[in-house]
Amino acid sequence: MRARTRGLAVALTAAAALASQAALAGVASADDTAYRYWSFWEAAEGGGWTYAQEGPGTARPDAGGLIGFRFAVSTEADGQAQPRAEADFAAVCADEDPAGHVAVVVDFGTEADAPAGEEPPQPRTACAELPDGATAAEALASVAEPLRYDAGALLCGIAGYPETGCGEAVSADEASGSSSGSSGSSGSGSSARAASDGGNGTSTAFGVVAGITAVAVLVAAALVHGRRRGD
Repeated sequence: MRARTRGLAVALTAAAALASQAALAGVASADDTAYRYWSFWEAAEGGGWTYAQEGPGTARPDAGGLIGFRFAVSTEADGQAQPRAEADFAAVCADEDPAGHVAVVVDFGTEADAPAGEEPPQPRTACAELPDGATAAEALASVAEPLRYDAGALLCGIAGYPETGCGEAVSADEASGSSSGSSGSSGSGSSARAASDGGNGTSTAFGVVAGITAVAVLVAAALVHGRRRGD
């Protein structure tokens, strides 16, 4: 009887492992969906771009630093497209005092990234004043209005581009056609996906896996305990 109980526990654990793999595969498949959106980046003087860990509405950039925005079609699997301009505060802000300014880089993306009927403007840079406690969104608004947001405060347009749309899913053909110039490190934070699922699609997968595994383990433990009491 005890051997049979142990066998059942092992079987449940194996089933949990298989279910976990299936859940992860399903999430990975969903992450291949491509989206057209503005991503938000940060950089220190002399350093490369780093995908921001929070949105521009709450991030407070360091004085003398750089913030960047890139419009592109990207998937969670291939990472987000970073701004193509070099990250260099001195080149953007020239003789301005680093203590009160932040460099802003806005990359409107390629023609392949553009929504139908729209033409991306040329990339631009600007030196924005940075009052104490100012957010990246406030710095951006001071040099690249008009900004457009959706009802959930997701950044949809910079300097009027694009005129419509906000983080919409695109077809596989559109995603493959916009792959040029889209290299960059992946992360969580200001993407359309991040705004909709709490910032990290991977965490959803691990939550599903943890739940499946925990239930299987609890059931197995209950069975073992019940058999022991009955012996």
